[in-house]
Amino acid sequence: MLDVLVIGLGAMGSAALFHVAARGASVVGIDANVPPHTLGSTHGRSRIIREAYFEHPSYVPLVRRAFHNWAALERRVGRTLYRPTSGLMVGRPDSGLVRGTLESSRRHDIAVEVVDAAAMRTRFPSLEAGADMVGVLEQNAGVLDPEACVTAHLDAARAAGGMVATDERVTRVEPAADRVTVHTTTGSHVARRVIIAAGPWAAELLAGLGVSLPLTVERQSMHWFAPRARRDLFDSEHLPVTLIEHDDDRYFYLIPDLGDGVKAAIHYEGALGSPDDLSREITDEDVLPVARLLARFAPDAVGRRLASSVCLYTNTPDHHFVVDAVPGVPRAILMSPCSGHGFKFASALGEVVAQQALGEPPELDLSRFRADRFA
Repeated sequence: MLDVLVIGLGAMGSAALFHVAARGASVVGIDANVPPHTLGSTHGRSRIIREAYFEHPSYVPLVRRAFHNWAALERRVGRTLYRPTSGLMVGRPDSGLVRGTLESSRRHDIAVEVVDAAAMRTRFPSLEAGADMVGVLEQNAGVLDPEACVTAHLDAARAAGGMVATDERVTRVEPAADRVTVHTTTGSHVARRVIIAAGPWAAELLAGLGVSLPLTVERQSMHWFAPRARRDLFDSEHLPVTLIEHDDDRYFYLIPDLGDGVKAAIHYEGALGSPDDLSREITDEDVLPVARLLARFAPDAVGRRLASSVCLYTNTPDHHFVVDAVPGVPRAILMSPCSGHGFKFASALGEVVAQQALGEPPELDLSRFRADRFA
């Protein structure tokens, strides 16, 4: 019997697989496809990581551990996974984005600088923030390469003795008093514990266990544009990773040109549906709202569209994570409904979930992410 099974090998599952294997436990990771792939939530060439976390100050210790673990993974595999850029959070002074960023920085003694609209135009001439907006600038922010991060975790897991089963879709999770049997399209696996990191497909697996959590799957599109002018002002030396609250609770983000264009996307506001039914095709309805926001806040970026992609968010009602034992199924741990802002934390969440699965005391407080808050 295995010690642990991991279902799903995106950002969260690949990290959990590695951290379990690194502890010397027997573990198999299962994925319906061949990761990293473009069908779930873990792709897109670049993902933002930032420390002064506006969503809630309780995330800051977790992101600090994630920074530490990403650096350790880089050393382990001998590859670059993270690129520092600094980060800029832009909104009206009373916006949730600005207030939340300042609150996290205050509680955790993070150095930030508040920059008014005129100063932003001087320091970041590619941006055109509204006159009523301010920016909160932090230095400890940058970009992770999601495909490279997943590959690194999988490679490190294999090197530590973990096993990977791909093109194998889980059809049923069968718990018992002393084990969990996971049935797949090619057979079955038995382990003492199972970690469900299936992202958009998690609700389907939970339903098979008789468990219902209020999870929704949201389609998101992301786009890369070649700047039409002043391209040098859009590189990572001149443009931070930038998140803008352009209207109340409506968000838009930019990632500097790292060699494949300026990345731009709307955060949330996508169509809801089943992960197997939501379209992965890009239409004008995806591109035009993003291009309009880009024209409003960084007009020189709106040149030729170079590429687009669709990814899926798995959202909770409060947009905070669920990382907890599955209600009524103590041998199963759920770790992947991350509401579109989880990637950066994968290296830390993989570690703490591995500790939970192996009966070790977790080093980080994940009480905010309990499943029973929706009871």
